Amino acid sequence: MAGCAWAQKTDRDYLRSGNKLYADSLFIKAEVDYRKALEVNPQSTDAMFNLGNALLMQQKAKEAMEQFESVSKIEKDKAKLAEIYHNMGVILQSSKQLPQCIEAYKESLRNNPKDDETRYNLALAQKQLKDQQQNQQNQNQDQQQQKQDQKDDKQDQNQNQQQNQDQQQQQQNQQQNQQKKDEMSKENAQQLLNAVMQDEKNVQDKVKKQLQIRGKKLEKDW
Repeated sequence: MAGCAWAQKTDRDYLRSGNKLYADSLFIKAEVDYRKALEVNPQSTDAMFNLGNALLMQQKAKEAMEQFESVSKIEKDKAKLAEIYHNMGVILQSSKQLPQCIEAYKESLRNNPKDDETRYNLALAQKQLKDQQQNQQNQNQDQQQQKQDQKDDKQDQNQNQQQNQDQQQQQQNQQQNQQKKDEMSKENAQQLLNAVMQDEKNVQDKVKKQLQIRGKKLEKDW
């Protein structure tokens, strides 16, 4: 008899049971009942939506999003559609998918323009997107500036390298010139020394010659 009673449960029965469990924060058990409701009635939009909420409360955002997307395609009630798109916006906002999040909130407001919470979330998401774009722009500018700085550093490095090469070449030229001067100085000194030695030799030769002449004169006088 118990098995027969269990088999006779409708999707609404599972929904009511799941809702009670959900209200008691027993989200895993609530998920089980919502899935059973969908087994009985796969087109139950309430079961899809509530299952999405139960999954969302378990931090299963991807699975919850799948449920909300599925129910959004078949739900006709505007108030429920507003809640569906609101929850989709919350998931997208938490994952920083701000453009998609903004569209979800706008769709929610199209179905329920009086929802102040959705309007607030929309304004917040728009501000976050603006800040995100500004940060991205600043980051791009920083990257461009960094590239320019690297380019300037490279140019400075090349200039410094060229200056060092020029200085080395200048020093080398100076050393070569100094070496030539030293060689010329040595050569000049040698020439001067040779000239002095030659002059001294000439003087000595003259002295010897004079001595010889004087000697001859002395010999004649004697």
